[in-house]
Parts: sequence; C-alpha cells; structure tokens
Amino acid sequence: MAESASGSQDKSVQVKLVLLGEAAVGKSSVVLRFVSNEFQPNKEPTIGAAFLTQKCRLEDRILRYEIWDTAGQERFHSLAPMYYRNAQAAVVVYDVTKASSLEKAKSWVKELQRQANPNIVIALAGNKVDLVQPSASSSGSSSSPDSEDEADDATATPGETPPSGEPESLRQVPREEAQAYAQEAGLLFFETSAKTGEGIVEIFTEIAKKIPIEHILAASRNNSGRPGAGGRGNNAREENVNLQDDQTKSKDACNC
Repeated sequence: MAESASGSQDKSVQVKLVLLGEAAVGKSSVVLRFVSNEFQPNKEPTIGAAFLTQKCRLEDRILRYEIWDTAGQERFHSLAPMYYRNAQAAVVVYDVTKASSLEKAKSWVKELQRQANPNIVIALAGNKVDLVQPSASSSGSSSSPDSEDEADDATATPGETPPSGEPESLRQVPREEAQAYAQEAGLLFFETSAKTGEGIVEIFTEIAKKIPIEHILAASRNNSGRPGAGGRGNNAREENVNLQDDQTKSKDACNC
C-alpha cells in the first residue's frame, strides 16, 4: 500500500474522529486495540487528550483516521469542544457493567448533536463485554472481573470495584436497551471488548462506510489547514502505524 505520488495519494481521505465517554470505560484501550492491536491491562492514564492515527482501506479509498482520545474526567469536559470541533466522526463509549456510564454517553451524544458538525457520524460502543460473557473466564489469561477496568482516562473512581458474581450478572446495561436508544438517536451501535478485540474493527469500518467522503474532499480543498482539524495538543501523543503489510485484507474492512 505504498502511497506513491499520484495514485493512492489522491484517494487518501483524512477523517477526524473523537472518542468521548465517562472515566474508565476503556476509550484508550479501544483506540489502542484498533491502532496497534494491543491490550494493556494497566494502561497509563490519559491526561487531556491523546492523538493517534490509523489507516482504513474502503473499496478504492484509503481513509486516514486522525483520532483524538479524550479523558473522561469531568475537569477536562470543558476542553471537549476543541477536540470534536470539525470532527467527521465520534465514538461514544460506555461500560456495559456500569449503568451510569450509558447516561453519561447519552449526554455526550446530545452535546455532539447540538454543537458538533451537523454531518458527524456517531457510533455508540458498549465496551467490556468480555466481563459479561461466560467464555471470558476460561479463554483469557486473567479471569479477574476488573481485567479491563484499567484507569485509561486518569478518571477511575477511587475505591470503585465492579460487582461480583456470574459473568452475565455483571451486566447493568441490557444490549436491547442501548440498541433501542441508538436506533432512536440515529447512531451506529456496537458492543465491544478492547481486551479480546471483539467489535473494534467493525466500529471503524461501519463509520468509514457512513462518512460522506466526497463532502470531506470538497471541504478540504476549500478550507485546507482549518484550525483544530489536525493540530497537536501539549499533552497529546502520536502513534503512526505502517499498514503496508495489510494489503491482503478485505477491501471493505478497516486495516488494523
């Protein structure tokens, strides 16, 4: 997938994507799984926001996701508009084992629909489904219920521990409830596990299919270098992934 002079360079589309959600729902782990296909049980906290990139091949287009992974801590909320301004896509993440995180996700969706790009593609992701699946305890190297409860946003509630019991009893957000809300609000919906990788690539692939690519290309030609679209914050970190080894993957799925 070497990007030689004219061919794929002309077909490359930059897509700004922001991740939002409550503290410790696994936003950083979702991004890390997508970008590097890794899971870190003790992920370092995100302060402010982190910046990563990943490429996605869709038919004859190459989308370059510019991903802003925001911290979920309330004290960083006021910074969020800086990251979702001019974004073409957003992934709002909640924890299927924590009902309050869905309510926070709904508030983020309302804010995006009110203040963000009117054409923004929003996906709702219920993360940590490995904690509510019976197979998780037998297939994973660690069967601890808090295996994916890392403080990846520097915002884990002190002293908070997930409920104990059988895997399905840990679920506080029924899939049907979240899916119904997503359908009503016009969102894409997925349940995911950053730990196992379940549903992660699907999120970004379906977002890519919904992105109005021609509109983005026209806007970029007319407004190149727009503020906030690709800048780096002081606390941002960048990871670039070479996907030249992924040329054999399906043309209608994201490479990661």
